[in-house]
Amino acid sequence: MSAAEQAAARAVEPGPERGIVLPARLRETVARWAGESGSAWLDSVPGLVRRYLDRWELTVERVCDPGGRISLVVYVRRADGSPAVLKLGLPAPDTAQEHAALAHWDGRGAVRLFEAAPEDDAMLLERLNGEVPLLSLAESKAMIEASGTLQRLWVPVPPGHPFTPAGDRVTGLCGTLRRRRELPAAAEVRPLVDEALALAQELLGSEPEQLLLHGDFHHGNVLSADRSPWLAIDPKPLVGERAYDLAWLAQDRLETLVGVAGPQAAARRRLQRLSDAVEVDRDRLRGWTLFRTVAAGLWNLELGDTDAAQLYLEFAAML
Repeated sequence: MSAAEQAAARAVEPGPERGIVLPARLRETVARWAGESGSAWLDSVPGLVRRYLDRWELTVERVCDPGGRISLVVYVRRADGSPAVLKLGLPAPDTAQEHAALAHWDGRGAVRLFEAAPEDDAMLLERLNGEVPLLSLAESKAMIEASGTLQRLWVPVPPGHPFTPAGDRVTGLCGTLRRRRELPAAAEVRPLVDEALALAQELLGSEPEQLLLHGDFHHGNVLSADRSPWLAIDPKPLVGERAYDLAWLAQDRLETLVGVAGPQAAARRRLQRLSDAVEVDRDRLRGWTLFRTVAAGLWNLELGDTDAAQLYLEFAAML
């Protein structure tokens, strides 16, 4: 047995209680991002696992480690022996409709949903090749595959759908940006924040379409699969325009981008290529990319992750 397999086997404690050892990354991220409520959720997770193993007649193979940042991922077998994934997520407004989006896509461009218990943020999902994310490809190839996968997800939504309008999410983010703008550490980037806020207001006043969006689409959220080359996971679904969704992909792999010769030109070429690939207006893509990247930078700044904050804000300034 390899070292990785031995570590994975240790993630599930033997015995009648089928106790679950939570991955370190999950514990650390949830505690840092969600404080006391996150710690309370972490305490509840082993009991939730046992509940859904029983309810959905599942047998544990192993806990995926490191797994998700705010979700426990358990490889399981269904009663008929077929492989699946039990996912338990930290309750949050932006993931509350994840199950509904996956049900709407029904496997088209995304992982297939087998069962859902929204009251506990629990889902039983198709098992993908978790060890082979789109991140494993070279950036140029990954961007081509990513844009193709993303286009499959952009579908109309039915009347009375449960999904949050992207405009509502942006309006809330604008309020948060105005508060974070006053952080002492944000003093030097306030002109950039002001530009992001102005662009968001302009773009919200002229939305050209209303489609189902993934909301958190990047190379790490696309996995290899048996029935399709690549499928998306972990949506934070919204309804809005394609440029808003594409903007999150545009700022992927920033460490690589800022390290090349002429990073500003490289950043602008990336936007042009993505806008051409999916026929999205480049100015709208640039505006939403700047807004979402500044929002990510200030979020990390408030968390105290200055390295990540600097990376996001440097990229935003290049645009």
